[in-house]
Amino acid sequence: MADALKKAVDGVDDVSLTKSAGGVFEVTVDGTLVFSKKAEGRFPEEQEAIDLVTQAA
Repeated sequence: MADALKKAVDGVDDVSLTKSAGGVFEVTVDGTLVFSKKAEGRFPEEQEAIDLVTQAA
C-alpha cells in the first residue's frame, strides 16, 4: 500500500507502514487521522486509502 500511495498522490515522497500491536491500522496525514481500522472495523481498500490521503493533503 505504501508504494501505491507514493505513486498515486502528488507530493508524497515519504510513506511508511508501522507495525503495531492488536491489529491496529491507521492512516494519518500531517498528524491528522484520516482512517482507523479500529474505528471502522475493517481494513481500507487501496483506492480508498489513496482518496483519503489525496483529500487530506
